[in-house]
Amino acid sequence: MSDRRTRVLDAAITVLGTAGLRQLTHRAADAAADLPAGSTSNLFRTRDALLTGVLDRLLERETAVWSRLADPAPPRTAEEFVRAIAVLLADLTGPHRELTLARHAAFHEAAFRPHLQRRIARAQDELTSYGTVLLAPLGLPDPAAAIPGLMALIDGLLLRQLANPDPDFDPTPALAAYLT
Repeated sequence: MSDRRTRVLDAAITVLGTAGLRQLTHRAADAAADLPAGSTSNLFRTRDALLTGVLDRLLERETAVWSRLADPAPPRTAEEFVRAIAVLLADLTGPHRELTLARHAAFHEAAFRPHLQRRIARAQDELTSYGTVLLAPLGLPDPAAAIPGLMALIDGLLLRQLANPDPDFDPTPALAAYLT
């Protein structure tokens, strides 16, 4: 991906995560990227093309965040996994809050755009494969079957913390109840 394209998409994610979907325009992305007017439009002719690019870039950036679960080594027990997910959720609702808000806005828009749904489905399949590998050592009877519920729980915890921030947010009890 070209530097300018990445710059525009990251700026669009910033707009989406700080101002919401209605404020995401080509002009707003240009301003957020500190580029001349028309720069975003040269790369993404339509709003739909911009949203598609934003979703792809969001998924790329989120994959990098999620990959930290196995860094430096994957969790070996349910307790280690719960702690790792709790740290990740704190990151996604703290320093990466903007990214997570943008993700939720893009996912909401995908409800009305089948081509975005297909992209999300592919990303969810990849995350399911990744998660199954991470859950395998934890002794769950069927790690692959546990992933959809775990992802729904994580999404619910994220959304709740984003919509109604709790300074004492601790997802550990809910995660532990699901995984143990």
